[in-house]
Formats: sequence, structure tokens, C-alpha cells
Amino acid sequence: MKKTHSFHIPVMGIGFTIDSPLKVAQYGMDSVISLVDDILLEKLRKMYSEKFKIPYTEITDKIEDFRAKRITSYLNLINDLAEEKFESLKQMANNKSDDLQAYINMLPDGSKLKAEFKKLTSKEFDFSEIRKWANNNLYMGSIDVNIMTKLDRENYVKKEKLPTEYNDAHAALRGFAESKLNSSIVLSAGMNPRLYTYMSQFKDFFPDENGVFKKKLILKVSDYRSALIQGKFLAKKGLWVSEYRIESGLNCGGHAFATDGYLLGPVLAEFKEKKEELQTTIEALLKQELLNQNKVVPNALSFEITAQGGVGTNEEHEFLLEHYNLDAVGWGTPFLLVPEATTVDDATIQKLVDAEEKDLYLSDISPLGVPFNSLKGNTKDLEKQVLIDKNRPGSSCPKKFVALNKEFKETGICTASREFQHLKIKALKEQELPKEEYEKAYHKIIEKSCTCVGLGTSALLKYNLDTKVEGAGVSICPGPNMAYYSKVMSLKEMTDHIYGRANMITRQDRPNLFIKELDIYIDYLKNKLEEAKASFNKKEEKYLVNFTNNMKEGVLYYQNLFKSVKGVFEDIKISALKELEKSELTLNEIHVEIKKLSAVAA
Repeated sequence: MKKTHSFHIPVMGIGFTIDSPLKVAQYGMDSVISLVDDILLEKLRKMYSEKFKIPYTEITDKIEDFRAKRITSYLNLINDLAEEKFESLKQMANNKSDDLQAYINMLPDGSKLKAEFKKLTSKEFDFSEIRKWANNNLYMGSIDVNIMTKLDRENYVKKEKLPTEYNDAHAALRGFAESKLNSSIVLSAGMNPRLYTYMSQFKDFFPDENGVFKKKLILKVSDYRSALIQGKFLAKKGLWVSEYRIESGLNCGGHAFATDGYLLGPVLAEFKEKKEELQTTIEALLKQELLNQNKVVPNALSFEITAQGGVGTNEEHEFLLEHYNLDAVGWGTPFLLVPEATTVDDATIQKLVDAEEKDLYLSDISPLGVPFNSLKGNTKDLEKQVLIDKNRPGSSCPKKFVALNKEFKETGICTASREFQHLKIKALKEQELPKEEYEKAYHKIIEKSCTCVGLGTSALLKYNLDTKVEGAGVSICPGPNMAYYSKVMSLKEMTDHIYGRANMITRQDRPNLFIKELDIYIDYLKNKLEEAKASFNKKEEKYLVNFTNNMKEGVLYYQNLFKSVKGVFEDIKISALKELEKSELTLNEIHVEIKKLSAVAA
């Protein structure tokens, strides 16, 4: 499938992009559906079936393999509806060309399609000529899906554990593999060897002799080493990664998988420098494995490299594409303010519009134990606080998608649940700790929030669906970039902003994406240093020194970059170099502090 646009809309939360392809695929825009919550997918399938008068039979949790079947059915429905919309756009129903005109208008200005269409319509024409051209030249956006590989909860029926293929991530993968989609699955949150091995059971993930896949793999990574390790592992199963999607470790929405101080610019530079090496190494492994499996060995294979995390201006967008030879750039957070592309309830949209830097923070609320970008005052956290005030902390855990902790129960409990927090607080009281230590440990337990429900509820509220089981609390996960967008935007306004035809940022003080990420990493490092002080040891020292050194190298890289690039970032170069100088001094101070702690510990 050819790319029409130079951006894609990444997965956001659980429900925020759950039906985005139905809104944007007909305009040639790629977007990603989360497969975490099959209960939510089934509710939306019912809603859309009723809306479009399509026969609907509920897939209840009494049916065998219900999770995979719900996912397959939902994806097939979205595919059919999106294709209908796209066909209608190309056929210009009732000789109306509004949607087709919108498709063309939103393309980048340098687009060959745009020029051809202009030429075609500048003279007298009949609609059949336009239809023929549209059929031959326009492409629908890809309906991609996302699996967080670590969300692979084991499942039980009548206290009996089911085989591994019924684990949550395995079932989600099967749901996608058995759908009619011709698109990609984004694998995020690190490596799951069992899941990767299971993937090789599905023929759609293997290429034909021309290197064409029915279903492709996209690997979301934060550094080159991770891409190489996972790419090699998958190749040894006969699986090819068609895209390496590089995300900033901290300057992103949702869960933030921090690197060891590797910053986005140097990471992208390493991918650019080693692209050929990555291709050669992994292709050799893959072809050998395909031979071993007696499968078709393609003549040629290729992969794309894309990036996302904190991009906010056309200048940054174009710079990333050109300087690092990227195939596309992901734009996530700003799209939360575009109702024509994402699904966010009105009250939450207003909170996002009003959000400033102080409202956006890297939290510890996720039950996964991974830092999570959140918005202060979100209604899920307010709901959580009410329970804490009643001295009954924890969620009722209606969905259990993150019930992965086995400290108290072999079947797993979620750390945000009332059951877990009750048991954990009971165990904490038995330790009879000093008041200050107890308070600190108690807060760590109760701060976990029921995100697997909260990140999907917005879609239910938006479509006036029942929230009796879930409750009305919404978790929202914008990246720090949200502070600089302060109004609801149309899809055209957002694409015009990306392509430099308009500016949707009213503030004048938005920092460059590289500088912003650097600042977030310095704050993160300071917090890690503070945490380490209580029990400083050789392992902590090694981690902190390595982290600091990697960041120093990143600062040096950016100093050289801003000094050497011509015709770009001209208006911010001086201030960026000053910021880098300050960051360098801060990192040197942190280094000195680590050495002092090391001397005391020795």
C-alpha cells in the first residue's frame, strides 16, 4: 500500500483511536487501533452495526475464544465500513466531489496527486474521467493495530488455566491475523519471545516471492540496539519487520519507556548510519530461516524507518524526514483535539484545551509499573481519590486486563485493584515502619490508577454508551506537547498545520522538540538520583554514570547539529545553544554528585 501522507496517527490510549480509521482512512491517512479491550470493541461493533443497519450477533464471554473472535469481527466491520466510505469518495456519489476535494486539499503541497488533479479539473471535464483517475490513483489509509506485548495475561475457565494461545496478547494477535485486514500490527512495550514465536504460525505474516505481505510487522522501539535484537529474533522465526517505528523514550503520550539516556536525535542518526547494516544482517537471517522452513524466499525485502514523539511544527516534521531520511513522522497528542480523527468526550477535550505545562506530568499511576504521561485532575484520578478518602482505596477491577501481579494470587491481580491494595496495605502495616517511611510506601501503593478501564471510557461517554460497569472516570494520556495546543481543530486545520499551510500553535514559547526531550530526561535523571540516595550501591552508580554519559554525548551531538544545519531552526538556534550549555552544566553537576555518593557508600 502506497503512502499518501508523510504522517501517521499512532495508537493513543485504549479508546482514543479505537475507530480513527473510520474517520480518516478514506483520506489516505494511516491510524492505529488498540487491541487491549475486547469488551469495548464489542460495544462499538454493536453500536456501528445498529447505526449502519448491519446484522449483529453478540459474541459473549461464554463463547470459546471470544476475545480473538470479538477482535476479528470488529476489525472486519471497520474495514468494510472504511472501504465503503473510500469507494463512495472515489465514485463521488450524487456527482458531489466534496469528500474527494477534501482528500486532495489535505495532501502535502508537493504531492504529485494534487498536481494531477488540478490539471485534470482546470479544463472542462466529465465526472466519469475523474472517477477513473481516482480509482487508479488514490489509496486508502492503512487500518493498523497495536498490541502491548507485555499485556499478555493468562486466562482461566473454572479455575483451570487455559493454554498459552488464550493469553490476552496471543488472542489479540490471532484476532488480527484472522481478520480480512491488509495492514500492519504495531508491537510495542518490549519483547515477548513466546508471542513472537506464536506469530510464525500465521501465513499472512510471510512474504510472497515479490516481498509482498498480507499483514506486516511494525516494531516500536526507543533505540537501535532494541531494534537489532528484536529484528534478529523475529527473523529467526521467519518474520520480517517492515517498519521500525522509533519513539522518544519520554517525550511522548501514554507509557514512557525511558532509554538509558539515549536521546531521539542521536538515536535517529544511528538508524540512518546503520540502516544498510540492519538490512543486511536481518535479511540474511530471515532468508536462511525461510529456506529451513521450505517457505517462499522473496527476491527483495525492504523496511521503513519512522519516528514519533513530541513533534509539533512543520519545520520539525520536514527536518526529521529530510535530515534522517525517514519515511513518515507520527503525530499523536495534537490529534486528541481533532474530533474528526479521534474519539475523546467533550469534558476531557476541554481539559486538554486548558492544559498547561504544570498540568501535564510523568506519573507513576500505571499498574504496569512504567512511567505514564498523564493530565492532572483527570476524572479517573478524582474517582480514585474519593475511594482513598473513604479509606477504601483501589478499583473494583471490572476488566482485569492488567491483572498481572502474582504476589498474592497465582491467577494474578492488578496493582490498582482494591483487592491488591487491601492485601498490600495489610502487609505494610505488619512491618511497623516509622511514620514517614510508612506514608511513603502507602502512597506508592494507592497512587496506581485503573487505566485499563479509564483509557477506554472516553469512547463510551462520547457515544452515550452505558458506563455502569466501568464508571464514568476518564484517564487521559497526552504527551507534554499538549501544553502548546489550545483549541479544538478540524482535520483540515491539523493537516494544514503539519504541512506548514497554517499554524495552530498560538503560544510563542514552545521549545524545540529535541530541547524539550532533553529537559524531560534531565528531570527524570534527577528523580532517579534522588531515589538512589536511600540505598546507593555499585549497580546504581553504574546505571546513573552510564545514563549521564549517554546524555552528555546527546548534548554534544545537538550542539554540533544546531551549529551545522543551514536554513532550518534559524529563529531558535541561539536560544537552543544556550539551553544546551545549561544542560551540559547540569549534567556535570549530576556527575559530581554521583561521585560523591559513591565515595560515601565506599
